[in-house]
Amino acid sequence: MQTEKEHDERGSAPSDFSDGSLYVNRELGWIYFNQRVLEEALNPDAHPLLERVKFISIFSSNLDEYFMIRVAGIEDQYEAGIQDRTIDGHTPFEQLEKIRTMVQQQLSQRNECFYHDLVPALQREGIEFLKVSELTTVHQRALSHYFRKEIYPVLTPLAFDTGHPFPFMSNLSLNLAVELEDEESKTLKFARVKVPGILPRLLRLNDIKGFHDEDGIIRFIWTEDLIENNLAHLFPKMRIIQSHLFRLIRDADIEIEEDEAGDLLKTIEKSIRSSRYGKVVRLDITPEMPSSVRKLLIKNLELAPRNVYEIDGALGFGCLIDLLKIERPDLKDETFVPYNRIEEEFADDIFSAIRVKDRLLYHPYDSFQPVVNFLNKAALDPDVLSIKQTLYRVGSNSPIVEALMKAAEEGKQVAVLVELKARFDEENNIVWARALEDVGVHVVYGLPGLKTHAKLTLIVRREQQKLKRYLHLGTGNYNPATGKIYTDYSLFTTNEQLANDVSELFNALTGYSKHTGYRKLLVSPINTRKRIIEMIDREIALTQQGNKGRIVMKMNALVDVQTIQALYRASCEGVRVDLVVRGICSLKPGLPGVSENIRVISVIGRFLEHSRAYYFQNGGKHELYLGSADIMPRNLDDRVETLFPVFDKALIKVVTSDLDLILSDNVKAWQMNADGTYALIINDAPKINSQELFLSRVSQKKSSFKFNVNEL
Repeated sequence: MQTEKEHDERGSAPSDFSDGSLYVNRELGWIYFNQRVLEEALNPDAHPLLERVKFISIFSSNLDEYFMIRVAGIEDQYEAGIQDRTIDGHTPFEQLEKIRTMVQQQLSQRNECFYHDLVPALQREGIEFLKVSELTTVHQRALSHYFRKEIYPVLTPLAFDTGHPFPFMSNLSLNLAVELEDEESKTLKFARVKVPGILPRLLRLNDIKGFHDEDGIIRFIWTEDLIENNLAHLFPKMRIIQSHLFRLIRDADIEIEEDEAGDLLKTIEKSIRSSRYGKVVRLDITPEMPSSVRKLLIKNLELAPRNVYEIDGALGFGCLIDLLKIERPDLKDETFVPYNRIEEEFADDIFSAIRVKDRLLYHPYDSFQPVVNFLNKAALDPDVLSIKQTLYRVGSNSPIVEALMKAAEEGKQVAVLVELKARFDEENNIVWARALEDVGVHVVYGLPGLKTHAKLTLIVRREQQKLKRYLHLGTGNYNPATGKIYTDYSLFTTNEQLANDVSELFNALTGYSKHTGYRKLLVSPINTRKRIIEMIDREIALTQQGNKGRIVMKMNALVDVQTIQALYRASCEGVRVDLVVRGICSLKPGLPGVSENIRVISVIGRFLEHSRAYYFQNGGKHELYLGSADIMPRNLDDRVETLFPVFDKALIKVVTSDLDLILSDNVKAWQMNADGTYALIINDAPKINSQELFLSRVSQKKSSFKFNVNEL
């Protein structure tokens, strides 16, 4: 595939657009985003109690991944002696220092919120976190019995001395550093005990024999606390001096030299195994850990002081998501049933529904089930000849994959591109790739050097002696689980121009086609940046001719400098630009003479804002693209992405109405300031929570429901 890295923009950007003060650092922009996630937990009025705990978990898991990938990469740059500055003027070392300062502040906020707000609030609701030492003698004996039966057999104490090398510790492992004294020789010893990941971090005491919950209170203890209180079972005839909890985060970014990989599947498997033992980028310890143990860990893990984070309390809060399993609906978001408009109108005849007209669904408000049914129906339909699909993240127990396997078993031609390099989903995707191959599916792994992130399905069906192509094009993954919590669009269509482009793209992905002349589809790395910038420049030209230019873009991240500079040019020419950017935004709005006509908001709420939409007013000839691509160099240059046009004027109106509603949000929306910081939108207008209003459409059960912001 030819790329657009060397694309020359039409027109020339003013020289001051290269001034570093016009940009937000990418890494610090991500930390600003995760702060907005944390604020959902900090705000007592934002969510029900257990949902607030969920956001503590999400914040913590986000931070782990950030260190595994982004911070690890900056550490590599620093250690290689790279002094190049980012577009905003930061060296690798300066970024590491700022990251540390900001993350330490966030961790302090998180723990203050959890221990001094959420834990007492949970206790008032009959959900308690206890220490073993706080239990009665009878209950401690019951726990000791549980430890010997359920935990002791899976523990492996590892000594460290002249006869035992420093033990390997895998990524995200939680450990106890144990100081011991031999009761006979009186010599001091050191050992490490891993808290096995196969054990639950939080033990529900009500489920353990010997405990009773007649009072209705749900009680938890941390597994590491139970292990710590039973270390004597692991070290007989040794005196336990003290033990200290610590946790590792390692570099987990998989690098593949694909030109040297004869078997990509095996190469990925090998890389997954090795990534568990990548360089340590963060060591979490408790304040009580003595300097002698700290120095031992720092030396043997080859760390710098900046890699060590002192955290009071439990280490690793990602496990708190498990508290959502508690049967307390009064402490959670109200449940809702997504609307399945296609099923209501056409029962299970999805092909008839698509033949009548293009269908656009907005998940999770619209059910994801039609996407599953699309594949299920095709698998069993004798008139369907072939299915082609891209799979990026499908999750476990995937009904999508099961439908593809069934289709192959039914004798249909099935070709699936499985992206093995989907970060943190590599193992899942390997399992599915093998399962698909076992039933005769043609499985390919994409183009060398490029991740395939596009969301495409092409079904060929024989109808009245002719072949007809049905498409599903999406902004999100083929994963029913995330389809319930991510906002994404799905377009079903039989449009011939799009079908031609999608067919050509699949030929490029599965064969040797070097087709680049896509008619309607925007395809990275071929033409996405080029076409986006051309459409921005078109708004500029139309504005100069007396039209009122308007651009609305909704995405997960805006980082690409060329596109940002095009938006700055548009603002300077009077084009109104509204940006809905959930995560990182390197553009600064409201800068005098640069971005006065640009507004940036970020919506953080019950659902993850994941859809990408790019709207251009085009002098009244409205143009709208949806798809998988964010405006980042990786999405524009290093991935196979697609943005697809919406042709139906009624559907364009639906999406622009959706965007206007989101832009009117003054409850869950944060507005970006000119200095790159964010503040919740507070005004005297009637309160608009866009996600809650989208949910109100579900309750009305009417596909024709329209929301008019001006009526509020």
